[in-house]
Formats: sequence, structure tokens, C-alpha cells
Amino acid sequence: MSTQPGVFLSFEGIDGSGKSTQTRLLADHLRAQGREVVLTREPGGSPGAEEIRALVLQGDPDRWSAETELLLFTAARRDHLERTILPALAAGKVVICDRFADSTRMYQGLSRGDLRASVDQLHALMIGREPDLTILIDMDPATGLARAKSRNGVEERFEDFGTGLQEKMRAGFLDLAREFPDRIRVINGAQGVETVAQDIAAVVDKHLT
Repeated sequence: MSTQPGVFLSFEGIDGSGKSTQTRLLADHLRAQGREVVLTREPGGSPGAEEIRALVLQGDPDRWSAETELLLFTAARRDHLERTILPALAAGKVVICDRFADSTRMYQGLSRGDLRASVDQLHALMIGREPDLTILIDMDPATGLARAKSRNGVEERFEDFGTGLQEKMRAGFLDLAREFPDRIRVINGAQGVETVAQDIAAVVDKHLT
């Protein structure tokens, strides 16, 4: 067990912004420095949370109301926190999470309903933890949606809401960056993959020193 505190990093952005690719590249970068890294995702990251992931990301766009989604995502996040994130942090590891509570603040709190107050209340009651640093990859909504849809996967329930939702999401994420300037760093996702990775590495390395 490490005596050093772990570090909790999250990645946010609209669908197709390149988060999953960049989390992997950052994990490789930090491991090359000799750091122990846990790469995880939301919804998911623990066996129970992965089961909930299938419920919320697959199927018809109108399968769940925003209120029901909020409860499902919170349940998944609580299990993920208990079983994956907190044990890794206690062991002094770097946790890199593809989405965390900021996504719920956007998808259910803003874009799918006016539920931000409920999101914050549930977060305070059941989660009570923010990342130490959040990387927000900013991307043109139409470009991001085209990328996301080109994957032809089964987890496209939110992409199926269309460009309008992604535009609201982008504006909302940028508002969040202004709300939490000490935690959220905005990265230009319109650049090449390697340039984006270099920009992220520079921000994270500065945070870890």
C-alpha cells in the first residue's frame, strides 16, 4: 500500500470528442513515468456499474426519463466509487476516468431536463467526491457527432438525440469550465490526436509536480 495519496483525473466532452483515445494515451504517458494508473470509465468501471451501463446507453432514446436516468447513473457511480476509484486512490494510484459527475450535470441536469439542483443534491448525498483535475476536450458538435455515429456501436442512445443535444452539451460543458475554473482545463479537440495528447500531458504533468 502506497503512503502517497492517489490522484483522480476525469475526462469530459461531447460524444465523439476523442476522450477514450486520449485517456489511453495519457495512461501510457504516465505509466512511462513509472506511475501506477487505473484507467476506467462511466457509466461502468465495476461489474455492477457495467450492468447499469447497458441499461442506460442502449435502446430507444426515450427508454428512460431524465429523472430515471439520474437515479441509474448515480447508482452506477456509487458502485464504481466504492469498488474501483476509492481503493485505487487509497493505494496511491492515478485514476483516469472517462466521464464522471460533470457528464450527469450536463446530460440529465441541463440537456435532458432542468434537473441540475437534483443532480447536485444526489451527488452530495451519495458521491461527495470531485476529481482533482478534469480535462474537457472541446469539439465542434457536428464533427463530434459524425465521429460518434461512425463507430456503428450499440451504445448510441444519446447520439440518437441528434446535433441539437450535442450543441447544448458543448455550451453547458464550457459553462461548467467557467463554474469550476480551479478544476476544469479546456483542451482544443480540433487539433490532431498527437497535439491534443501533448497538450493534455503538459497540463497533467504540471498538476502532478
